[in-house]
Amino acid sequence: MTANRIKEVALTHFAKKGYEGASLSHVAKEVGIKTPSIYAHFKGKKDLFLHVIPEVIEIELCFLNDYFNRTRHEPLQVRLYDLIMQYKERYEHSARVKFWMRMMFFPPIALQEPVMKYVYDYLDRLEELLTEVFSDCQTEIGQNNPNQAAVSFMCLLDGLLVEMLYGGSTRFEKRVKASWDIYWKGLANS
Repeated sequence: MTANRIKEVALTHFAKKGYEGASLSHVAKEVGIKTPSIYAHFKGKKDLFLHVIPEVIEIELCFLNDYFNRTRHEPLQVRLYDLIMQYKERYEHSARVKFWMRMMFFPPIALQEPVMKYVYDYLDRLEELLTEVFSDCQTEIGQNNPNQAAVSFMCLLDGLLVEMLYGGSTRFEKRVKASWDIYWKGLANS
């Protein structure tokens, strides 16, 4: 129970302050334990961080699977646009999503290799899911190759998420308005 609570609190600290800015003493204080007690569960901050990531990814992949299953009867245009907006809403309201987005784009230098392995696993799974979605909706994307359509959507999503991280909600929405119609017309009219 304590290990889970430590991970839960650490996640919020990593989301707010990044890996470098998070402090085990602050995590311990919020959990209600002394800092040395953390070491009964984790070898240190690095170990704690590397225990948080796979749990976050599992939850995020479950979200994607659920989202695509739940929306399978919606038009492709609605599904893709709503997915973009789901990322925004969830980033603004969930420490877990904020943590994950920041780690995808700004992995701690000291942990770049193990973090990027998780990031690429996540992105590969997202690409697989999107390719399945585009394959199922072939009539809506014309002659476009489903995998290429998935990769192009991920490029659009990447750019929008970077704007959200750097520029905030208003700038993100401006970029969505400027890019979505052009993206969709290019995809649907091919």
